[in-house]
Amino acid sequence: MKELLIIAIGSALVNNVVLSQFLGLCPFLGVSKKIETAAGMGGAVIFVITLSSFVTGLIYQFILVPTGLEYLQTIVFILIIAALVQFVEMFLKKSMPSLYQALGVYLPLITTNCAVLGVALLNVQKEYNLLQGTVNGFATAVGFTVSIVLMAGIREKIEYNDIPKSFQGFPIVLLTAGLMAIAFFGFSGLI
Repeated sequence: MKELLIIAIGSALVNNVVLSQFLGLCPFLGVSKKIETAAGMGGAVIFVITLSSFVTGLIYQFILVPTGLEYLQTIVFILIIAALVQFVEMFLKKSMPSLYQALGVYLPLITTNCAVLGVALLNVQKEYNLLQGTVNGFATAVGFTVSIVLMAGIREKIEYNDIPKSFQGFPIVLLTAGLMAIAFFGFSGLI
């Protein structure tokens, strides 16, 4: 249990996928304009990364390794992730059309989000078992959600501030992301 807690805290805070490893920056910067859409994207990413961590772990351990086809892991993982994202997209389109519209092009981009594939490959690289890999995936996705919701909250506040013309728009967003990364660096002594 202690080991799972260390994996979870390490994945969510210390090795935050966005602010420490710089994976998944496209949706982080693109969808973080409003807290509601950021939280919706975070929920979709939590579902996709957690489920893909479990499914890719199953396929890797019980199909690819026994048959000696480990070298196919990247292509197999990409296919699994693409299928899961299509499932999420169909679900959101049917049950939450407003969130589906708000996420726009960034929802299908979860398929190519390097954070999702990065977690699956990291689980293999660190030789996590199914439970450890799933916990790592869930905690990584929670860390992504925390960072994107924090960024959205900051961006909503920044919108009403008097910002010098040269920093307006994307430059202030990148500066904010850099400061957030420095702040999350403070968690590195935690584990």
